[in-house]
Amino acid sequence: MTAALFEDISACRLCAERFAATATAHAPRPVVWVRPGARLLIVGQAPGARVHASGRPFTDPSGDRLRDWMGVDAETFYDRDRIAILPMAFCFPGYDAKGSDLPPPAICAQTWRQRVLDHLGPVDLTLLVGGAAQRWHLGARSVTDTVREWQMHAPGVFPLPHPSWRNTGWLKRNPWFEADLLPVLRARVKEVL
Repeated sequence: MTAALFEDISACRLCAERFAATATAHAPRPVVWVRPGARLLIVGQAPGARVHASGRPFTDPSGDRLRDWMGVDAETFYDRDRIAILPMAFCFPGYDAKGSDLPPPAICAQTWRQRVLDHLGPVDLTLLVGGAAQRWHLGARSVTDTVREWQMHAPGVFPLPHPSWRNTGWLKRNPWFEADLLPVLRARVKEVL
C-alpha cells in the first residue's frame, strides 16, 4: 500500500461522532493490514474490541478459529507479503446499549474499499468471512445458503461464516462445513501460499 493511502486511512475520522455515540464511546482506530503482492485476501467484517486495542487483525478467539480453518499458524497469517486482511470497515464499530456488536458502517467501504482493492491488485484466493463481506462481493443472501454453495465460487473465492464463538451453534447444525469445505479450503490455502 502506498504510504499516502495508508496515511489517509490511518487518519480517517469519518465515524468519530458515530463511535462517540456508541455504548463504548471510543475514537476511531483504523486497522490496516494490506500490502500489494499478497496472494490471499481475507475479507472480514470489522475489528472487534480486542483488535481495536491491539491494532492487529484477528487477535482474538475468532482469529484462532479462522487460522485453524485455514490450516496456518500465526506467523504465516500475519505475513503481509502473503496475506492481506481487508475488513468491510477498518475500525471497531462499537457495541449497542445491550452489548451487541454494531454492524460495520457502510461509509467505510464506500470511501476506501475500491481504492484499497485497486492498490492490492489481483489475488489468487479470497476468503469472504461473514455476511457483510459476502453481500458486498457476491450480492449474497443468507450466510448459510452462500456458504453451502461454496463450490460455485471455489477455487478463487471461499465464503465462510464468521469464526466468532457466537457461531458455534451454526457450526454444530452444519457439520458439512467442517467435513466438506474445510479440507478443500486448507488444501487451497496451502497451494496459494
